Amino acid sequence: MSKPNIIFIMADDMGFGDLSCYNPEGKIQTPNMDKLAEQGMRFTDAHTPSSVCTPTRYGVLTGRHCWRTHLKEGVIGGYSPPLIEEGRTTLPSLLKNADYHTACIGKWHVGASFVDKEGKPCEDEKAIDFNAPVTDGPIDLGFDEAFWNAGCGTCAPPYGFIQDRHFVHDHFEFFSPGNEGMIGIGAFGQWEGMMAEDWVTKDADPIITEKACEYIQQRAKDEKPFFLYLTPNAPHEPCLDRFTPEFARSKSEAGPRGDLVWLFDWIVGRVMDTLKETGLEENTVVMVTSDNGALPGEFQLNDDGKRVSSGGDNPEYQYHTHNHLSNGEWRGYKSHIWDGGHRVPFIARWPGHIQAGSLSKELVCLTDIMATFGDITEQSLPQNAGEDSISALPVLRGKPSTESSRKDAIHHSSFGVFSIRKDKWKLILDCRDSGGWPTPRGSKPAPGTPGQLYDMEADTGELTNLWDSHPDIVTELSDLLQSYQ
Repeated sequence: MSKPNIIFIMADDMGFGDLSCYNPEGKIQTPNMDKLAEQGMRFTDAHTPSSVCTPTRYGVLTGRHCWRTHLKEGVIGGYSPPLIEEGRTTLPSLLKNADYHTACIGKWHVGASFVDKEGKPCEDEKAIDFNAPVTDGPIDLGFDEAFWNAGCGTCAPPYGFIQDRHFVHDHFEFFSPGNEGMIGIGAFGQWEGMMAEDWVTKDADPIITEKACEYIQQRAKDEKPFFLYLTPNAPHEPCLDRFTPEFARSKSEAGPRGDLVWLFDWIVGRVMDTLKETGLEENTVVMVTSDNGALPGEFQLNDDGKRVSSGGDNPEYQYHTHNHLSNGEWRGYKSHIWDGGHRVPFIARWPGHIQAGSLSKELVCLTDIMATFGDITEQSLPQNAGEDSISALPVLRGKPSTESSRKDAIHHSSFGVFSIRKDKWKLILDCRDSGGWPTPRGSKPAPGTPGQLYDMEADTGELTNLWDSHPDIVTELSDLLQSYQ
């Protein structure tokens, strides 16, 4: 049998409870991902390496935790220098070694290099030459072709698509909230910044989807296997009707954010339909997941279109939840150290290799994608590559749990708070709260501060802190985390 094609699809801020196959009582129907789960394996203990996007994307692409780089908390901007250094093994470079054609389509957000009119490195968007090549992005890190956003297509400029190394737009202008036609007038919305004259936010994901389907159709004409890294923006904020494609509006009972989850499900369906139409369905590995947990809903806006806030330096933002648990039973949201911030849906389909309709409770982390793809393509990882990656292929093939390799996992919050899971125990260090920015807003780690310890089998809501009653577990897990660091 020939090497399988591989498609990895990652949503932006889609929670554990957003899929109807994970949350039947939820307010969003996701028939395409439900069908994928019926045809493959659904994981219930899958985690992102971080509870925000940039470090998770770095972890997926390199197989290592982003806190091993200079980025110790938060995310980078759309004009930030590359996080992935030249020469590091990446998913596409690994697969190219196995004679794969590789493509990146969608949100990048792990850095690239821009220049000014004089050709000098530049991060000041008003001085950047948007006609010059953008380097140190997907094409320079192993992808054969790319159609991508440097930042985030919904809220982090530059607002425009890059084909390989060049923007596809002729003209950029600086927009700020309040300008005529600017989205998010006075609201959180898209941050001010450079925007292509023909950029329309609600059309971004449909365009990304069609590019992905076109790529699959092209590759179907070639016997060479392919790897597609597909990363739409949905359902990332701003979640408002005017930022949602018309055909996706009112498709859920969870408001505009729910409609954007439906849109992501539609994207998965379009990809699967294209695989079937091209005859590639049976020999393609498809994995679907998210870069971190969800927020509870879309922002609540006042009559002036401004985001509701209690004011001050620590705003308590209000959300429409629509009685929908975006992260299911898990406590917390995007950016938090609690499981709602990093426990995500993860579905894998590979006919003949992954049992249809199977359910796995095994612990996996998205840093494991690199070693797993190495195993699928019968490659060993190079030395000093994928330090935090453990192959999940035995789990995917239904091997007994004793044969699975991952026994623990490290989590990281937006504010740089560390946590480690081993068996049923979860330890959070130097932090007594959420460690992230959504309500309840947390704090940054303070060395020496007593932390949190939870029995995740008996207390899935992380409500009973056992730090004081199990000092032996605190010491054991603290030492284990330090050894990995």
